[in-house]
Amino acid sequence: MTERYFVVREDMLPEAIAKTIQVKELLHRGIAATVHEAAERVGISRSAFYKYKDGVYPLTELPKERIVTIAMDLEHRSGVLSPVLALVAGQQGSILTMNQSIPLQGYANVVISVDISEMDIDVSELIRLLHQQQGVRSAIIVGQG
Repeated sequence: MTERYFVVREDMLPEAIAKTIQVKELLHRGIAATVHEAAERVGISRSAFYKYKDGVYPLTELPKERIVTIAMDLEHRSGVLSPVLALVAGQQGSILTMNQSIPLQGYANVVISVDISEMDIDVSELIRLLHQQQGVRSAIIVGQG
């Protein structure tokens, strides 16, 4: 079954769903340290919170899957690829695929697809940081979706 989404005015939501959003906001802003504390504050059971928590989001916080494909030319020497992958992971990028060509004239082409939906920085900043890595000759975005 295909997931369907709706935009519903807050005052039209059932109480349990509205309170689930309130719990999530208290946790996100650090006002409550635990689900138990936040649920108690807004007057909802923890079981009701857990029932709805993965299905309700403020419109500005809808989960976004964003995938970017980056092509790089890396020097063919030991220890170049690992820091590149660590940089992406350190920025909360999730590498989905990686392909590497056979090195020619001292360089290998590496293409990675990265889920950037949870990244701490934007893609242009990631490209800038990749260019600063030792052994990275070039790094460009070849696809985004």
